[in-house]
Amino acid sequence: MLLLLGVFGSSPAWAQAAEAESSWMGTLQQMDSSQLTLLIILGVVLLVIVLLLFLMIYLMSFMSAVLKKENPELAAQPSWWDEFKLKYVTGKMQPVGSPEEKRLMKEHTFDGIVELDNHMPPWLANVFYITIAFGVIYFTYYTVLGLGVSQYEEYAEEQRVAALQIEAYKANLTSLIDETNVVFDESAAAISAGQSIFQANCVACHAQDGGGGVGSNLTDEYWKHGGSINDIFKVIKYGVPEKGMIPWQDQLSPEQIQQVASFILTLQGTTPANPKEAEGERYVPNAPASADSALVAPVDTTKVVAVAGTEE
Repeated sequence: MLLLLGVFGSSPAWAQAAEAESSWMGTLQQMDSSQLTLLIILGVVLLVIVLLLFLMIYLMSFMSAVLKKENPELAAQPSWWDEFKLKYVTGKMQPVGSPEEKRLMKEHTFDGIVELDNHMPPWLANVFYITIAFGVIYFTYYTVLGLGVSQYEEYAEEQRVAALQIEAYKANLTSLIDETNVVFDESAAAISAGQSIFQANCVACHAQDGGGGVGSNLTDEYWKHGGSINDIFKVIKYGVPEKGMIPWQDQLSPEQIQQVASFILTLQGTTPANPKEAEGERYVPNAPASADSALVAPVDTTKVVAVAGTEE
């Protein structure tokens, strides 16, 4: 008993119990109305069954008392509860000072205290038998038949679920990227993805090497709307309708806009085949933005505009 109390009273056990309770509450909150209704009905049925059992026990006790009152010879007979305790809980105890008790006394004494060679209490023996049966069933279920999930399989499943949760968390983070918190992503995967997007959507106006054409030259230091990653992200997202550049926020995800903006910054200092003349103001990193670098507010994106690339 002390061992069981120690196991269930330890902090890991309580932590697991708290985690199980949290998981149970989460499952309950995810149920729809029909499932909750069925669960409530099952709970009510179970409660009725328990109440009926208590009522049956009470009626049996009442009938036993009535029968004993009408038949005095039955009064000396033990009740069903006394018989149950005698057989499964306490066992038959010898009367104190009786010859039967004296036969149970061991020869050695200590300070006048005599030890009795009593049998094992039935409740303890029954618990012992139950643990043996449980061990056999557990071993057969998990080891012999292999039906149960091992701790290694549970760990692998938890790792899989955790990986999915991490991916969902990362996806949520990328969806929250905007012009106020975007940062330059220098990873090879991001630059490569940004280049693919640029080649598919922007070369018609800015040329394949970023030298410009209908659109501005993306390789020099001059920009119409600012040359920071935030400025470029904003231009791609909202577009410049008066210059023929459509907003890309409905066609590209925030992460994709970040990737293409990061790729555009890698074009700085390169030498295009036919560079367009510089337009706008020279951008110096960390310098205060000029007054005319404000961007046009978002416009109605339902209008169909010819495919255009990014505008500086």
